[in-house]
Amino acid sequence: MTAPTSGGLDRGTKVALVAMSLGVFLIANDFTALAVAIPNIEHDLDTSLTSAQWVINAYALVFGVLIVTGGRFADLFGRKRIFMIGAALFAAFSLLSGLAPDVHLLIAGRALMGVGGAMMWPAILGMVYALLPDDKAGLAGGLILGIAGFGNAVGPMLGGILTDELSWRWVFFLNVPVALFAMWVTHRHVDESRADSDVRKVDYLGIALVSTGAVAVLLALDEGSSIGFGDPEILGLFAIAIVAFVAFFVTERRQGEAALVPSDVLRNRLFAACALTVLIMSAIFFAALLYLPQFFEKILGYSALRAGVALVPMMGVFAVMSFVAGHLYDRLGSRIVVSTGAAALALGMLMLSLLEEDSSYWALVPAMMVLGAGVGTFYSSVTTTAVTALDPSRSSLAGGIVYMCQIGGGAIGLGLNTAIVASASSLTGGIQVAFAIDGVLALIGLGIMLIVVPARERSTTATPTRVAPHLRHRHRANA
Repeated sequence: MTAPTSGGLDRGTKVALVAMSLGVFLIANDFTALAVAIPNIEHDLDTSLTSAQWVINAYALVFGVLIVTGGRFADLFGRKRIFMIGAALFAAFSLLSGLAPDVHLLIAGRALMGVGGAMMWPAILGMVYALLPDDKAGLAGGLILGIAGFGNAVGPMLGGILTDELSWRWVFFLNVPVALFAMWVTHRHVDESRADSDVRKVDYLGIALVSTGAVAVLLALDEGSSIGFGDPEILGLFAIAIVAFVAFFVTERRQGEAALVPSDVLRNRLFAACALTVLIMSAIFFAALLYLPQFFEKILGYSALRAGVALVPMMGVFAVMSFVAGHLYDRLGSRIVVSTGAAALALGMLMLSLLEEDSSYWALVPAMMVLGAGVGTFYSSVTTTAVTALDPSRSSLAGGIVYMCQIGGGAIGLGLNTAIVASASSLTGGIQVAFAIDGVLALIGLGIMLIVVPARERSTTATPTRVAPHLRHRHRANA
């Protein structure tokens, strides 16, 4: 599908964007809505906290492992088609998860929901960038990340309301009509879009290797935080991950256009810098999401629900700035907006690292708002920078890789922060040190963006169609 020309968006495009937004909301909301329902799941299904936590972990693990594959499939076989399949899986296994009679079937259903989510997310990114003209690319990134921020923010509250008033099962049941409506609107208003290539070969070896590496890393980080990163089992998982990723990069060079991650993606300096920076920055946001509620509950004495509500200043500003950042990106260009977001991330974490045992909630609100502004500005603009650094035929794959870096970086960051906090003499002292290190990581990310991102990579007028290096060679050959 050809992106529309610059100007106002027609009704069909707006309706299609609503459908895409619903898909994003489903995925983002599902990451956080069940967090408050875990105690009820434990009680109703007569299971342990360790088993119940896998209701969340299974979804995140499968989603993170398969998202790159989902992105490649969307580019090759059609983004609309992959979205429809993914949404159907998401709806079907949401229904089955809601009906699950025991925790084992619930975990299995959640894992299969992760398959659907991994197909939906990159397909949505590709379709949104295809729907909008080049000079509104920032709007695409802002819309996706803004809705994701809103979904993350309201997830705990929505999950709490459904769990208290009905049952935790309604967190799953609600997904079904929303997914079906998104599919219906997409079917009616979104045209198919895919890579303009004759290559439709599936790189099964690449999928197997990258999936093995991702599973090993995520399991090692998840288990290492509880049994210790020096444990032989954890070291073995890291060794498997290293071997799998090295083998992946070696084999990908031989696959050519059929590779899961084609060579022009691997060689793109701007895209690689964006992915690396997302990997670094994600440690910051995930650490704040985990340890701010810990401080609220254990130091300030808040209940779980009140601690969730206490994050609203951060998450609300995150959602608002995601939308605003899209407009700023199109007016000011990527370097200014991405760097401003990275700087706000660093400042917010360094401000939070000054918290004390006797700090009040309201003393932390300004720092949380700065951090939220940084998250919203950075993630929406860096996603657009990464996706537009490649040819449009790679947009879903690019989105999948960036989001996998976000999940991977978050997992690594949680492991690092947990190790620091666990070794400290007090919770507050550990949070201070961890957040200070996170602030330094953000400064490193800021430096990478200032060095790599061009001073004026975009303009306010429509830009020429982006052509990847391998396609430029093809055009020359045909000339």
